[in-house]
Amino acid sequence: MTMMQPDDWIDLNRGAAPNCEVEGGIAAPVPVEGIRGRLTAKAPLAKLVWFKSGGAADWLFEPADLDDLKTFVEKLEGQLPLMALGLGSNLIIRDGGVPGVVVRLGKPFAGVKVTGKTSLECGAGASGILVASTARDAGIAGLEFLRGIPGTVGGFVRMNGGAYGREVADILVDCDVLMPDGQLITLPVSDLQYSYRHSALPDGAVVVSARFEGRPGNPEEIGAEMDRIADAREQSQPLRTKTGGSTFKNPNGCKAWQLVDDAGCRGFKLGGAQVSEKHTNFLINTGDATSADIEGLGELVREKVYAKSGVELQWEIQRVGRR
Repeated sequence: MTMMQPDDWIDLNRGAAPNCEVEGGIAAPVPVEGIRGRLTAKAPLAKLVWFKSGGAADWLFEPADLDDLKTFVEKLEGQLPLMALGLGSNLIIRDGGVPGVVVRLGKPFAGVKVTGKTSLECGAGASGILVASTARDAGIAGLEFLRGIPGTVGGFVRMNGGAYGREVADILVDCDVLMPDGQLITLPVSDLQYSYRHSALPDGAVVVSARFEGRPGNPEEIGAEMDRIADAREQSQPLRTKTGGSTFKNPNGCKAWQLVDDAGCRGFKLGGAQVSEKHTNFLINTGDATSADIEGLGELVREKVYAKSGVELQWEIQRVGRR
């Protein structure tokens, strides 16, 4: 069982219109001539993130392809903040919404192709499950852990996503990045200066594709490892809830969930938000939580953990927008 939720895929692979559609009835932030994607003002984002909470984007842009995205960013000229949105699986959108432009990379960015005996090229909109499955079918081992990352290539390249003892830094060769000024550059893995769940990519830079390197493997053995990862997640994580993945980074030598549990926070609630009973490093929207509930609960947990153990937990989930 994957961590996908039904609504997450409704619009992800929708094709873009041949000419720019501007929805919302107000002037576009850039001249729309030559723009072929969909541009929406005051676009609700709650349905696009796993927590199913939060406000609207000032603008949501769904580019038709890479050239379309590049043209849009060039026209924007850095005048507004820019943020890429994948599956929204590691994200709290604050209730006041997101200023500037949110870019959602759909079907044109979701391809995965085998480029060598042990190498793949992946669009930033491709899911970890798709990448791992493509590698399995091609007999490429070493990417099985991507089956356990609930997100897309763009997100886990940016944050050095990882699971089950592996991380993106172990497999990334290089990535193509659209910079805030519209320049498209290729960065080798060394330039990303990876650390735990962090890269040196600047705000506003959009990962558009990446190349991964694995090792020769047996498809049946690779598939068995992917199944093991899927089963482990199903058994230990609240996959069938409105959640956002791991809330806090694991401190050196510690597990965040254990610190949260030791601080007595299992099942702790604030408004419509709750610390998962199943896995204490997951927060849950029990039905009507606001993003303020969810983020506020996380901060209360951090306070309780610090009071109990002296460890200051760091957020792994990204929190963006106006409070």
